[in-house]
Amino acid sequence: MISKISDIDVAELRPMWRPRPSSAHKGTMGHALLVVGSRGMAGAAILSAEACLRSGLGKLTVLTPEENRQILQIAVPEAIITSQWPPQAFNAIGIGPGLGKDGDAVRKCLAIRDIPLVFDADAINVLAQEREWHGEIPPSTILTPHPLEAKRLTGSRDPEGVSAFAVRHRVFVVLKGHPTHVCTPEGEVLRLRVGNPGMATAGSGDVLTGIITGLLAQGYTPREASLLGVWLHGAAGDFSADEMGENCMLARDIIRHLPEAFGLLKNQKLRDKN
Repeated sequence: MISKISDIDVAELRPMWRPRPSSAHKGTMGHALLVVGSRGMAGAAILSAEACLRSGLGKLTVLTPEENRQILQIAVPEAIITSQWPPQAFNAIGIGPGLGKDGDAVRKCLAIRDIPLVFDADAINVLAQEREWHGEIPPSTILTPHPLEAKRLTGSRDPEGVSAFAVRHRVFVVLKGHPTHVCTPEGEVLRLRVGNPGMATAGSGDVLTGIITGLLAQGYTPREASLLGVWLHGAAGDFSADEMGENCMLARDIIRHLPEAFGLLKNQKLRDKN
């Protein structure tokens, strides 16, 4: 059953937030895998990787074509870069930004049942083309389409129609936009009004994928990671607009303002953006 659309704000999200333990080390803060980038699309890999690490993640491996290795290693030296599917276990996997038409990588992720997944961008477009794969999407997977991608995947670009897809396949769908809607497997449609039109810029969605994947790897549930990720992304975008103006914002500005967003989430600022 699909419920009505409900607004959710930062006051409701704050109890979800968990401070880092004083005994934390990189091995206890999660290890994520990002399957990102293709020839000419190293930028998407860089943006999602840096955002993932900025979410508080302990370790990150980036799977990307060999021609992207050098630029990734220079741009994001904290990440492990590989062009071969790594054998180790991960706490979360994000796939899609800049991926291209790599159906094999999407199939590998669809076969995973014990690791939380995030599908974005080109991974969603592959799923939209291969409709017989929809029944193989693991329950509680997070999909993060913009309205056109949602139309291709679900047949609808409206929250109510997208929610029906989320319920049918037992997944979370983050319908990006202003506002953004998080559709849950239980039929909830949760609206977050944080963010601004300046975030309608290339790479903004790659940043969101990185943040959500990083939160999942740290042990947040798919529901928590979706809601916190959307809010942090939007709040950082609002701080970016305050500094740069909506016309001049770049996706990398959103990453740069994540510290202020985290501070606001932890109630370290007096001013709420929503």
